[in-house]
Amino acid sequence: MKVSMTVNGTAYEHDVEPRTLLVQHLRENMGLTGTHVGCDTSSCGACTIIVNGDTVKSCTLLAVQSDGAEIKTIEGMATNGELHPIQESFREKHGLQCGFCTPGMVMSSWQLLERNPNPSEDEIRHAIEGNFCRCTGYHNIIKAVQDAATKI
Repeated sequence: MKVSMTVNGTAYEHDVEPRTLLVQHLRENMGLTGTHVGCDTSSCGACTIIVNGDTVKSCTLLAVQSDGAEIKTIEGMATNGELHPIQESFREKHGLQCGFCTPGMVMSSWQLLERNPNPSEDEIRHAIEGNFCRCTGYHNIIKAVQDAATKI
């Protein structure tokens, strides 16, 4: 099936098999490997992206369901080689260790800060509750999102 979508500001059209997951399409067909596959059950949040302004676990969506969608992945966060303030805050506040969950955390944080520029700690925790991190203990992730809120 032919699908058209705008990913990180660029329009694309591809032929995909109807059963292809969006995460597979992004990684395998488009080479956007920043969106990670961690669990294949939608539990971990490593595949979180933005679709039409909402966070979506891309392992739960077929590529054909995204026909006509506006998609933002972690690769679309930096501008002209400059990290997005959320990415910069994750780096500065040590909100990552192995980095596997980081793209999903950044995307969930982006949506939160788009909707609520000054979130409380509880609101941050709620926004990232669908993203599992096995390394950091979340403390520095919370600090990173709080720091990013002051920069945006």
